[in-house]
Amino acid sequence: MRDDDTDWKDAAKAVPELRWLKTLVTGLTLVMGLGMIAVVAMLWMRLQEPSLPALPETIALPDGATADAVTFARDWIVVVTDAGEVLLFDRDGALRDRVRP
Repeated sequence: MRDDDTDWKDAAKAVPELRWLKTLVTGLTLVMGLGMIAVVAMLWMRLQEPSLPALPETIALPDGATADAVTFARDWIVVVTDAGEVLLFDRDGALRDRVRP
């Protein structure tokens, strides 16, 4: 027969720290795998939400304008249109101010 010194059990008996290292690496691999699953799950849940909130029914945009960005505050709603125009509305939907580019 031939001598085979690549057997990990023999090496583990010769160096007892290898068993601890193997356990540590296995544990860290499991934790990293669970972390990756958590990150993917959180991204999946977050990306399922719509990117722009719906405008209230009381707000009427000018003809031909579409909303590119919407910001809700306590007392007002700001809408940035596709033409770069900034519209400031009351909570009631009345146009308070308009800034043209």
